[in-house]
Amino acid sequence: MFEYRIDNTDWKARAWEFFTEHGSFETPVFMPVGTKATVKWIHNEELEEMWASIILNNTYHLYLKPGQDVIKHFGWIHKFQNYKKPMLTDSGWFQVFSLGQTGWPTPAFISKNSKKEEIKLVKITEDWVHFRSFIDGSKHFFNAENVIDIQSDLWADIIMAFDECAPWNSTEQYARAAMNRTHRWATRCVKQWKINNTKRETNWEYLQALFPIVQWNTFKNLREESAKFIGWLDCPWIAIWWVSVWESKEDVYRVLDIVEPHLPTNKPRYLMWVWTPEDLIEAIYRGVDMFDCVLPTRVWRHWLAFTSEWNKKLKNKKYSLSKESLDPRCKCKTCTNYTLGYLRHLIAEKEWLWAQLLSYHNLYYLVNLAKSAREAILENRYDEFRSDFWQVYKN
Repeated sequence: MFEYRIDNTDWKARAWEFFTEHGSFETPVFMPVGTKATVKWIHNEELEEMWASIILNNTYHLYLKPGQDVIKHFGWIHKFQNYKKPMLTDSGWFQVFSLGQTGWPTPAFISKNSKKEEIKLVKITEDWVHFRSFIDGSKHFFNAENVIDIQSDLWADIIMAFDECAPWNSTEQYARAAMNRTHRWATRCVKQWKINNTKRETNWEYLQALFPIVQWNTFKNLREESAKFIGWLDCPWIAIWWVSVWESKEDVYRVLDIVEPHLPTNKPRYLMWVWTPEDLIEAIYRGVDMFDCVLPTRVWRHWLAFTSEWNKKLKNKKYSLSKESLDPRCKCKTCTNYTLGYLRHLIAEKEWLWAQLLSYHNLYYLVNLAKSAREAILENRYDEFRSDFWQVYKN
C-alpha cells in the first residue's frame, strides 16, 4: 500500500517521508506544476538538478489534449513524459471553473458558429458538471466517478477528489450548497477510488492515494464543518483549497488556523495554489506538508524573481550595471552563473533565455526553501528558522 513515515514534528510543523511506486518524497515539499505533461521552461534533468521530488499534472488539460487513451498508449503518464519520480494529478475542477465562466468563446469555437455571442460554458448539476472545451467549444462532462477513472487511467501516484470551487464572492447560502454537494461527490469519489484500487489488488504497488478537499471560502462555520467531514473520510490524505484565489494572505492564514484543529494529525495535508515564500513559511508553521502552484514559472512575464530579501522586478533600470547575482544566498545555476545586469539585458532584448533562467530560479528557490524548512523541523528549531526568514525577508 501507499506508505509514509513521520520523521519528526516541531509543534505543528511536520517532517514526513512518503513512499510510492515511483520512489519516495520528503515533506515539507513544494511541487512544480507540469500542467500539460511538462513543467514550463524546465526539462526533467533540471528538475533533478534542483532536487524536485514530486510534480503535479493537470487532469483537465490532459483529458482534452492529448486524451487519456493516447497517454495509455505510451504506457501511462510517467512513461509518456519520461518522468520517473512521484506525480500528483488534480481533479480538473478549477480549470472547468476558471476557463468556463460566461464569456467570449475562443477563436476556434467562434469560427464554427455564425453568431459571435456570449455563451455559458459550464452547468453544474447534482450528478454532473457539463462544460465546453476552451479550445474548440466541444461538449464534455465530469462527475465524481469519471474524474477518478481519468486519473486512474493517467496512473498518477496521488489523485484528487472532484469538488466545486465556489467563487470567492459567493453568498453563505450558495457556499453551503456547494459544500454539501461536494461532500456528496467526495463520498462517491472515495467509493470509485476503492473500486479502482480493488481491480489492482494483485499488484499493490500501483495503488493510488486520494486527496479529498476542504473548501468553502472564509466562512468559519463552513470551513470547520468541511474539515470535520473531509478529515474523517476513509482515505489517507487531506487537501485544503486555500480560499478562493482572490482573498488576502491574512485570510489564508486565518482559514488555516480555523481548519487545522479539526484535521486528523495522522494524515498528510496539501495546501493547494500556494506559491510565495512567505506563504510556505507560514503554512508549514500551521501544520501543512505539501504545496504547489503554476505561478513560479509564469511570473517571469512580469520580470519577477523570488529572493531571500523579497521579490525583485528585473526590469528596474537600477539593475542595468549590476554585477551582483540575483540572490547571493541562492546556489541555483541562474544565481551562480549570471549577473543581474545580464538578466536585465535579456529582458530588455526580449530574449527567451530570461524566461528559462527566471523559471528555473523561482522553482529552485521554493523547492529548496521547503527542504531547509524540513531540516529545521528535524532539528526542532522551526520557530528560529521562521524568525530568521522574516528578519531578512522584506527588509
